[in-house]
Amino acid sequence: MARKLRPYFEAHTIKVLTDKPLKQVLTKPDTSGRLIKWSVELGEYDVKFEARPAIKSQVLADFVGDNTPTECMEENPSEKERGMWKLSVDGSFYITGSGAGLVLTSPDGWTLEYALRFRFKATNNEAEWEALIAGLTIAKHLEVQKIEASSDSQLVVGLASGEYEAREDSMAKYLSHLQSLKSAFEVFRILKVPRVENA
Repeated sequence: MARKLRPYFEAHTIKVLTDKPLKQVLTKPDTSGRLIKWSVELGEYDVKFEARPAIKSQVLADFVGDNTPTECMEENPSEKERGMWKLSVDGSFYITGSGAGLVLTSPDGWTLEYALRFRFKATNNEAEWEALIAGLTIAKHLEVQKIEASSDSQLVVGLASGEYEAREDSMAKYLSHLQSLKSAFEVFRILKVPRVENA
């Protein structure tokens, strides 16, 4: 009989814990007849009676609020973040010439890496601008809608985000070119990152 009861009680645990007749079986060992048999059979399963008090609606709301994992909420990106591409740029100036590197990463995680070598003299900030414009041009041709660019150049990020004003003609031209490219994107952001994180 114990084998027959095992699946029943494993499947009906809530019923066992809230059924009033079972309270009598479990709490009064001096009962006779069938109740003793049930008491012996149920004794094997370490069943305890717990009365279920009335549950108020606020208790349920508190329970759900307290036991909802925060990771689930953080994993779902906002609508604005969904489909966001990442562009990392870095320019460099050498005595022998200048160049730049850029990495374009899709929301799915695949990357495009480019190394640029310029056939003209460029300062470090101009190389950063060239890398940013090249990366945005590639993203535009790929029909990217949302992009977040990062650079370690304070000047480039400040000008692109509107925090700084262009004082040199070359910087004003780069900024003008950037403004025409920005219109191709639904969302465009640029962030300043520390040099050590932009290797």
